[in-house]
Amino acid sequence: MLINGEIKAKEVRLVGASGEALGIFPLKDALNMAYDNDLDLVLMAPTAQPPVCRIMDYGKFCFERNKKEKEARKKQQIVEVKEIQLSCRIDTHDFQTKVNHATRFLGSGNKVRVVVKFKGREMTHLEIGRDVLTKFEAALEGIGQVDKKPMLEGRFMSMLVVPLKK
Repeated sequence: MLINGEIKAKEVRLVGASGEALGIFPLKDALNMAYDNDLDLVLMAPTAQPPVCRIMDYGKFCFERNKKEKEARKKQQIVEVKEIQLSCRIDTHDFQTKVNHATRFLGSGNKVRVVVKFKGREMTHLEIGRDVLTKFEAALEGIGQVDKKPMLEGRFMSMLVVPLKK
């Protein structure tokens, strides 16, 4: 935003400090009105004909804008993608432990990428890995839903699970 002496227009449409439209003034008169009130002349709409300027305390305006942006950043939630690795020969207790981890991750609002690693000759039995992922999906029923169906990527088969909307 351009302020005070940086504005190069000949005439400007002036808006007062409290938001009321004052009319169209030559730039010198508008600057004098701003200086008389110990405020700044700020160019708000440079593409308008004539450009729109507002009389305001620019330092206070910047402070308030930065404060609002900081509050907005605090409120936004960062979603991480957590990864859980399984194997074709996973036992029931280990499987349940991995399900508990996924439940905790989904409960905190994160996405979960579930990966089955194939070692050696397990690549010939891809259906076993697909069955493990299907079983994992069934175990997370009501907590999360599959966003990306199981896909084979090299020696890994993975799917993405997202938390359910509340």
